Amino acid sequence: MLPKVAKDDVKMKKEFVQFRCSVYEKKLLKVKARKSGLSISEYCRRAAFEDRIVERMTDEQIEAYKLLVKYQRNFKLITNMFRKRNPKLAEETAQLAKEIRQHLLNFKK
Repeated sequence: MLPKVAKDDVKMKKEFVQFRCSVYEKKLLKVKARKSGLSISEYCRRAAFEDRIVERMTDEQIEAYKLLVKYQRNFKLITNMFRKRNPKLAEETAQLAKEIRQHLLNFKK
């Protein structure tokens, strides 16, 4: 387990650490850092201390997420509309809404 560090020590980054890697590894670090919205230094620090590194979503992924949210809501509305008239159809649309909801929850991970 890592020792506890005072907040002042964490904020004031005065020390310099250097390591060697191949050209390919450096490019890969740059790409991963850019995708997560971090500098290479911050990306390496988080990786070394096993902190959470979250890749940022692209504009296309954000649009897909919004579309899934809209579909999930619409299927819930359809389920409520068919509940009395056609219980089997209501059950199927409810299941579809649950599956979409599960995919939405996976985005958060």
